[in-house]
Amino acid sequence: MIPLSHFMLISAALFCIGLYGVLSKRNAIMILIGIEFMLNAAILNFVAFSRYDKFAAGGQTFALFAIVLAAAAVAVALAIILNVYKYYKTIDPTRIDQLRD
Repeated sequence: MIPLSHFMLISAALFCIGLYGVLSKRNAIMILIGIEFMLNAAILNFVAFSRYDKFAAGGQTFALFAIVLAAAAVAVALAIILNVYKYYKTIDPTRIDQLRD
């Protein structure tokens, strides 16, 4: 059986990769991928800790809820990115300085 510390290390690595992607990239799609990495790190922790919850499986329930929310958030974010690209012809968040006409 894999110990809990290994799951925690993988989750921390995923979170750090996601944080680096969010803070260093100038592409909205890459920032979105970084956010997804961080969400997956949290979901991995939920599932890993659900091993200790023998009765209710609350961690797996939270993980499923987080996956559904992440999918909805990605759909909304991609729609926003597509509209921003249609208007500004770029997806670099630093070059978009006004949201109104």
